[in-house]
Amino acid sequence: MRRIAWTAAILLCFSLIAAACGTKDAESVIKDLDKVVNSMESYQGSGTMTLNTSQQPLTYKVEVSYQKPTYYRIKLTNEEKDITQIVLRNDDGVFVLTPKLNKVFRFQSDWPQNQGQVYLYQTLVQSILVDGQREFAVEENDYVFDVMANYNNGSLARQKIWLNKSDYRPSKVEVSDTNAAVMVEVKFDSFEFGQKFDKSVFETEANMNAAPSSQSSDEPTVATPEQDDDNASAENSGDDAAVQEDDATLEGDQATEGDQSPDNSAVGSDNEGSGTNGNPDAPSDEDEETSAGVEGESDAPFVAMGPSYTPEGSNWQDMIDIVFGGNPGVMNRYSGEYTYTLIQTQPKDMATSLVEGDMVDLGFTIGELTNSTVDDQKTLTWTYEGSQFRLTSANLPQTEMIKIAQSVQGEIDK
Repeated sequence: MRRIAWTAAILLCFSLIAAACGTKDAESVIKDLDKVVNSMESYQGSGTMTLNTSQQPLTYKVEVSYQKPTYYRIKLTNEEKDITQIVLRNDDGVFVLTPKLNKVFRFQSDWPQNQGQVYLYQTLVQSILVDGQREFAVEENDYVFDVMANYNNGSLARQKIWLNKSDYRPSKVEVSDTNAAVMVEVKFDSFEFGQKFDKSVFETEANMNAAPSSQSSDEPTVATPEQDDDNASAENSGDDAAVQEDDATLEGDQATEGDQSPDNSAVGSDNEGSGTNGNPDAPSDEDEETSAGVEGESDAPFVAMGPSYTPEGSNWQDMIDIVFGGNPGVMNRYSGEYTYTLIQTQPKDMATSLVEGDMVDLGFTIGELTNSTVDDQKTLTWTYEGSQFRLTSANLPQTEMIKIAQSVQGEIDK
């Protein structure tokens, strides 16, 4: 009897100590999180994001601002490469800004409701709330949840989220693949609820003007060109006359072809071999229409870049020098199990483009994924280091497109 009494007393002491220290169980924390996310008016956070999705880790500074009901501002900066991209949601829509290129994409999107981001508080909390198989742990300063990762990159399987015990602000996030390797890590240096923002924080023009463009001193041109995705895709289709189609499609834009790259191995050790003709990705009239009168020459020389990742069963076929709309570029073609093309250009003239497709989080940038209703081709477009890339294929899964895009880091030795 005394032994039972002593055991009960010890358990009671532990409970009192835990309560005094403020430690809660998983269910209590989940109830609190639901209240926090539903009652919060605003927040602002900053930190660093490390991507391990390519050969070399990439580190970005992340700044996140949110104001109720649906105002968002995300700023991603790679200081080493002098790359900055801003994602905005305001009363006019969803915008992806690249100030250095004077480039603005406007999306018809419900982002971030239709796809989350690893640095958004709502995304993190929602992933905790909906996972009935969540794992919970308590550390010295944080509550830690291990839950399923729900992102558009199918290779990301789980994520661990550290929340500060005092107010549930995020401390760290780790997103892992199916092999439990950490692919994305976000460490927050600061995170505050209830921040007050000036209206200009979420305005497109104010954000474009805040960062100087390396190509123009003019203000960004605002335009919403009409798009004809069906015609553009029709121009991109065909397997038997790849080079000839490129000539025909690009003729109106003074496009030229150069010789095939003399050094096939330079594209990367994974890209060896040859195959049948692939699906060319000839830039459509849409690309020229989205260019408006922002004058200026790029100070940086054109540097051809290629992916380090090639899907199994596919091989690099050839590389063609092109000039599109007065902008030099290259087109790499791949054949095999997956047939696709990758075009790189360095646009000089930029404008606001209305994008009918979906936003795709590539980690280091936001891409645009469009689908053709004519030939079932998909095109993933993104910008990196002053260049614009277009990856087009009729049979590449979206997960493979993302892997290819994320691996375009290295320079091709032409």
